[in-house]
Amino acid sequence: MDTARIADLLVPFLGPSSLSREPASLAESQLKQISMYIDILIRWSARINLTAVRRPEDIVTRHFGESLFAARHLLSVSKDVASRISTRNHVGTVASTVPPSPSEVPATHPPYLIDVGSGAGFPGLPIKIWAPHILLTLIESNHKKATFLREVIRATTLTNVNVFCGRAQQFGSSAESGPPAPRPAASSSNPSADLVTLRAVEQFDSILPIAASLLAPAGRLALLVGEAQVRPTYNLLPTFRWNDPVPIPLSSKRVLVIGTAEPN
Repeated sequence: MDTARIADLLVPFLGPSSLSREPASLAESQLKQISMYIDILIRWSARINLTAVRRPEDIVTRHFGESLFAARHLLSVSKDVASRISTRNHVGTVASTVPPSPSEVPATHPPYLIDVGSGAGFPGLPIKIWAPHILLTLIESNHKKATFLREVIRATTLTNVNVFCGRAQQFGSSAESGPPAPRPAASSSNPSADLVTLRAVEQFDSILPIAASLLAPAGRLALLVGEAQVRPTYNLLPTFRWNDPVPIPLSSKRVLVIGTAEPN
């Protein structure tokens, strides 16, 4: 897909916000990664059920736009990318009541994100394209989808990304748990993610507490959900501090909700 067209379609998701008066933009190299990703997704979707969205332009707005919208509210970008992206250095949650997390302040190690139920890779892989410095684990139990994710990672030359082919509840006890290099591996009982993302997963009520358990103290859980799921989310995780839902551009019902885990 043409990179200029991709950039145009992403404008609503990277435009001015309460966090930045200036619109953001992606580097040409990032747009090329997205274009390549789309080509692979369309090719694989002819064989396995990765997404019901098949038009390239709809894939950009529905999947990449939503994922990058979340990225802007969660992560700063690395210095080399920041010089080419017109946005604030550190992008956090919109709620002033939510304190800075390990992913928002200078740290010895880069932020570690776990994407639960990755499916076709959203929002995890677009977030990685936005902020290449992060460490990323994609949890996906379907073997064919996990193979697809590895193909995208290889083709787009993304580094420090793990694909865990299993269920989220199995992750903490697996030898494959813990962030990819260059960060020291976490203990098997505590993967200690700075960020956990969740989007369009089945059995949401049962998987949400499991996703929350993967967080380090003061880590953040980011949910891309429908408005109807917001109140149940608060009830399922009452000890979390939640920001106000942020409406996702070009959607009438979908929102980004970010909660911070209370330290023990």
